[in-house]
Amino acid sequence: MTGHVVLSDAARELFGETLPVAQRYAELLADVGVTRGLIGPREVPRLWERHLMNCAVVEELIPQGADVIDIGSGAGLPGVVLGILRPDLSVTLLEPLLRRTVFLQECVDLLELDNVTVVRGRAEEVQKKLKADFVTARAVAPLPKLIGWALPLLRKGGSLLALKGERAEAELEAARQDLSKQRPNTADVIRVGSGKVDPATTVVRVTVTTDLEAGSKGAPSKSQRAPGGRKKRGRKR
Repeated sequence: MTGHVVLSDAARELFGETLPVAQRYAELLADVGVTRGLIGPREVPRLWERHLMNCAVVEELIPQGADVIDIGSGAGLPGVVLGILRPDLSVTLLEPLLRRTVFLQECVDLLELDNVTVVRGRAEEVQKKLKADFVTARAVAPLPKLIGWALPLLRKGGSLLALKGERAEAELEAARQDLSKQRPNTADVIRVGSGKVDPATTVVRVTVTTDLEAGSKGAPSKSQRAPGGRKKRGRKR
Protein backbone atom coordinates (compact mmCIF):
# COMPACT_ATOMS: atom_id res chain seq x y z
CA MET A 1 0.00 0.00 0.00
CA THR A 2 2.74 2.48 0.87
CA GLY A 3 4.37 1.87 -2.49
CA HIS A 4 1.69 4.08 -4.08
CA VAL A 5 2.69 7.09 -2.01
CA VAL A 6 4.67 9.54 -4.13
CA LEU A 7 7.19 11.65 -2.24
CA SER A 8 7.75 14.97 -4.00
CA ASP A 9 10.85 17.15 -3.95
CA ALA A 10 8.74 19.79 -2.18
CA ALA A 11 8.06 17.33 0.64
CA ARG A 12 11.74 16.52 0.93
CA GLU A 13 12.61 20.20 1.17
CA LEU A 14 9.83 21.01 3.63
CA PHE A 15 10.66 18.26 6.14
CA GLY A 16 14.43 18.46 5.71
CA GLU A 17 16.34 16.40 8.27
CA THR A 18 13.08 15.22 9.85
CA LEU A 19 12.04 13.51 6.60
CA PRO A 20 12.90 9.92 7.70
CA VAL A 21 10.61 10.26 10.70
CA ALA A 22 7.86 11.81 8.56
CA GLN A 23 8.21 8.94 6.08
CA ARG A 24 7.77 6.41 8.88
CA TYR A 25 4.65 8.23 10.04
CA ALA A 26 3.28 8.21 6.49
CA GLU A 27 3.88 4.46 6.37
CA LEU A 28 1.94 4.01 9.61
CA LEU A 29 -0.96 6.06 8.25
CA ALA A 30 -1.01 4.12 5.00
CA ASP A 31 -0.89 0.77 6.81
CA VAL A 32 -2.52 0.48 10.24
CA GLY A 33 -4.09 3.92 9.85
CA VAL A 34 -6.17 2.54 7.00
CA THR A 35 -6.93 -0.87 8.50
CA ARG A 36 -8.15 0.79 11.71
CA GLY A 37 -10.31 3.27 9.84
CA LEU A 38 -8.36 6.42 10.69
CA ILE A 39 -7.47 7.22 7.09
CA GLY A 40 -9.52 6.35 4.03
CA PRO A 41 -7.75 4.08 1.52
CA ARG A 42 -8.32 6.65 -1.22
CA GLU A 43 -6.22 9.14 0.74
CA VAL A 44 -3.07 7.01 0.60
CA PRO A 45 -1.80 8.24 -2.80
CA ARG A 46 -2.10 11.85 -1.65
CA LEU A 47 -0.96 11.51 1.93
CA TRP A 48 1.95 13.91 1.49
CA GLU A 49 0.38 16.75 -0.48
CA ARG A 50 -3.12 16.68 1.00
CA HIS A 51 -2.32 15.75 4.57
CA LEU A 52 1.27 15.84 5.85
CA MET A 53 2.45 18.90 3.92
CA ASN A 54 -0.88 20.67 4.34
CA CYS A 55 -0.41 20.35 8.10
CA ALA A 56 3.34 20.96 8.22
CA VAL A 57 3.20 24.51 6.87
CA VAL A 58 1.13 25.59 9.89
CA GLU A 59 4.42 25.64 11.80
CA GLU A 60 5.07 29.02 10.16
CA LEU A 61 2.58 30.50 12.64
CA ILE A 62 4.11 28.96 15.78
CA PRO A 63 7.16 30.49 17.47
CA GLN A 64 10.01 28.56 19.06
CA GLY A 65 9.31 26.67 22.27
CA ALA A 66 5.54 27.04 22.21
CA ASP A 67 3.06 24.69 23.86
CA VAL A 68 0.49 23.23 21.46
CA ILE A 69 -2.70 21.27 22.12
CA ASP A 70 -4.08 19.43 19.09
CA ILE A 71 -7.75 18.82 19.88
CA GLY A 72 -9.61 15.93 18.27
CA SER A 73 -6.22 14.73 17.08
CA GLY A 74 -7.59 11.61 15.37
CA ALA A 75 -4.80 10.16 13.25
CA GLY A 76 -2.41 12.88 14.45
CA LEU A 77 -3.07 15.60 11.89
CA PRO A 78 -1.70 18.16 12.44
CA GLY A 79 -0.33 17.35 15.92
CA VAL A 80 2.03 14.50 15.07
CA VAL A 81 3.29 16.33 11.99
CA LEU A 82 4.11 19.42 14.05
CA GLY A 83 5.81 17.27 16.66
CA ILE A 84 7.98 15.67 13.99
CA LEU A 85 8.89 18.86 12.18
CA ARG A 86 9.40 21.00 15.29
CA PRO A 87 11.11 19.16 18.16
CA ASP A 88 11.27 22.50 20.01
CA LEU A 89 7.48 22.41 20.50
CA SER A 90 5.67 20.66 23.34
CA VAL A 91 2.66 19.03 21.70
CA THR A 92 -0.32 17.43 23.43
CA LEU A 93 -2.54 15.19 21.30
CA LEU A 94 -6.02 15.42 22.84
CA GLU A 95 -8.40 12.73 21.60
CA PRO A 96 -11.50 11.21 23.27
CA LEU A 97 -11.71 7.87 21.41
CA LEU A 98 -9.71 4.95 22.78
CA ARG A 99 -8.83 3.33 19.44
CA ARG A 100 -7.43 6.61 18.19
CA THR A 101 -5.41 7.29 21.33
CA VAL A 102 -3.97 3.78 21.05
CA PHE A 103 -2.82 4.55 17.50
CA LEU A 104 -1.45 7.94 18.52
CA GLN A 105 0.53 6.46 21.39
CA GLU A 106 1.96 3.81 19.06
CA CYS A 107 3.06 6.59 16.70
CA VAL A 108 4.67 8.58 19.51
CA ASP A 109 6.53 5.50 20.78
CA LEU A 110 7.63 4.18 17.39
CA LEU A 111 8.73 7.59 16.14
CA GLU A 112 10.42 8.43 19.47
CA LEU A 113 8.65 11.77 19.74
CA ASP A 114 9.78 12.83 23.19
CA ASN A 115 8.14 16.22 22.75
CA VAL A 116 4.65 14.76 22.17
CA THR A 117 2.17 13.55 24.80
CA VAL A 118 -1.13 11.71 24.21
CA VAL A 119 -4.08 12.56 26.45
CA ARG A 120 -7.43 10.82 26.19
CA GLY A 121 -10.28 13.21 26.81
CA ARG A 122 -12.45 16.01 25.47
CA ALA A 123 -11.45 19.65 25.41
CA GLU A 124 -14.21 20.67 27.80
CA GLU A 125 -13.03 18.05 30.30
CA VAL A 126 -9.44 19.26 30.55
CA GLN A 127 -9.88 23.03 30.62
CA LYS A 128 -8.70 23.27 34.22
CA LYS A 129 -5.72 20.97 33.65
CA LEU A 130 -4.27 21.96 30.30
CA LYS A 131 -3.24 25.37 28.98
CA ALA A 132 -1.33 26.18 25.81
CA ASP A 133 -0.02 28.94 23.60
CA PHE A 134 -1.72 27.41 20.57
CA VAL A 135 -4.60 25.05 19.95
CA THR A 136 -4.73 23.34 16.57
CA ALA A 137 -7.62 21.49 14.97
CA ARG A 138 -8.28 19.95 11.58
CA ALA A 139 -11.64 18.56 10.42
CA VAL A 140 -12.90 18.39 14.01
CA ALA A 141 -16.07 20.48 14.20
CA PRO A 142 -17.82 23.58 12.83
CA LEU A 143 -16.16 26.79 13.98
CA PRO A 144 -18.78 27.80 16.60
CA LYS A 145 -18.27 24.54 18.49
CA LEU A 146 -14.54 24.61 17.96
CA ILE A 147 -14.03 28.05 19.47
CA GLY A 148 -16.07 27.06 22.51
CA TRP A 149 -13.77 24.11 23.09
CA ALA A 150 -10.48 25.77 22.21
CA LEU A 151 -10.48 29.27 23.69
CA PRO A 152 -10.67 28.15 27.35
CA LEU A 153 -7.47 26.15 26.76
CA LEU A 154 -5.49 29.20 25.65
CA ARG A 155 -3.28 31.50 27.65
CA LYS A 156 -3.54 35.24 27.12
CA GLY A 157 -2.24 36.01 23.64
CA GLY A 158 -2.68 32.41 22.56
CA SER A 159 -4.32 31.40 19.29
CA LEU A 160 -6.64 28.78 17.92
CA LEU A 161 -5.32 27.66 14.52
CA ALA A 162 -8.17 25.88 12.75
CA LEU A 163 -7.30 24.34 9.40
CA LYS A 164 -10.25 24.99 7.14
CA GLY A 165 -11.22 24.80 3.47
CA GLU A 166 -12.36 27.19 0.78
CA ARG A 167 -15.32 28.47 2.79
CA ALA A 168 -13.19 29.61 5.72
CA GLU A 169 -14.11 33.30 5.36
CA ALA A 170 -17.83 32.54 5.23
CA GLU A 171 -17.56 30.18 8.19
CA LEU A 172 -15.74 32.82 10.22
CA GLU A 173 -18.33 35.49 9.42
CA ALA A 174 -21.12 33.11 10.44
CA ALA A 175 -19.33 32.50 13.73
CA ARG A 176 -18.81 36.17 14.67
CA GLN A 177 -21.75 36.17 17.07
CA ASP A 178 -20.39 33.10 18.83
CA LEU A 179 -16.96 34.71 19.03
CA SER A 180 -18.45 37.78 20.69
CA LYS A 181 -19.67 35.59 23.56
CA GLN A 182 -16.20 34.21 24.25
CA ARG A 183 -13.14 35.77 25.88
CA PRO A 184 -12.17 39.00 24.09
CA ASN A 185 -10.45 37.98 20.88
CA THR A 186 -9.42 38.88 17.38
CA ALA A 187 -10.03 36.61 14.41
CA ASP A 188 -8.86 36.42 10.83
CA VAL A 189 -8.29 34.04 7.95
CA ILE A 190 -4.74 33.52 6.76
CA ARG A 191 -3.05 31.28 4.22
CA VAL A 192 0.29 29.66 4.90
CA GLY A 193 2.74 27.60 2.89
CA SER A 194 2.63 29.64 -0.28
CA GLY A 195 5.25 28.22 -2.62
CA LYS A 196 5.47 25.05 -0.56
CA VAL A 197 1.97 23.59 -0.97
CA ASP A 198 -0.60 24.16 -3.67
CA PRO A 199 -3.11 25.35 -2.72
CA ALA A 200 -1.81 27.15 0.36
CA THR A 201 -3.25 25.96 3.66
CA THR A 202 -6.17 28.04 4.90
CA VAL A 203 -6.24 28.73 8.64
CA VAL A 204 -8.83 30.49 10.76
CA ARG A 205 -6.83 32.14 13.55
CA VAL A 206 -8.57 33.27 16.71
CA THR A 207 -6.34 35.00 19.28
CA VAL A 208 -7.48 35.67 22.85
CA THR A 209 -6.53 39.05 24.25
CA THR A 210 -7.25 38.64 27.98
CA ASP A 211 -6.76 36.09 30.74
CA LEU A 212 -9.60 33.83 31.79
CA GLU A 213 -12.36 35.47 33.84
CA ALA A 214 -10.96 33.76 36.92
CA GLY A 215 -7.80 35.85 36.46
CA SER A 216 -4.22 34.91 35.86
CA LYS A 217 -4.36 32.53 38.82
CA GLY A 218 -6.43 30.18 36.67
CA ALA A 219 -3.97 30.24 33.80
CA PRO A 220 -0.70 28.45 34.52
CA SER A 221 2.47 30.14 33.35
CA LYS A 222 4.22 28.84 30.28
CA SER A 223 6.71 26.95 32.38
CA GLN A 224 3.96 24.91 34.07
CA ARG A 225 2.49 21.68 32.83
CA ALA A 226 -0.53 19.56 33.66
CA PRO A 227 0.16 16.50 35.85
CA GLY A 228 1.74 13.81 33.73
CA GLY A 229 2.74 16.26 30.98
CA ARG A 230 6.29 16.35 29.67
CA LYS A 231 8.45 19.28 28.73
CA LYS A 232 11.18 17.91 26.55
CA ARG A 233 12.87 19.58 23.68
CA GLY A 234 14.15 17.35 20.92
CA ARG A 235 14.45 13.65 20.42
CA LYS A 236 17.12 11.22 21.33
CA ARG A 237 18.51 9.24 18.50
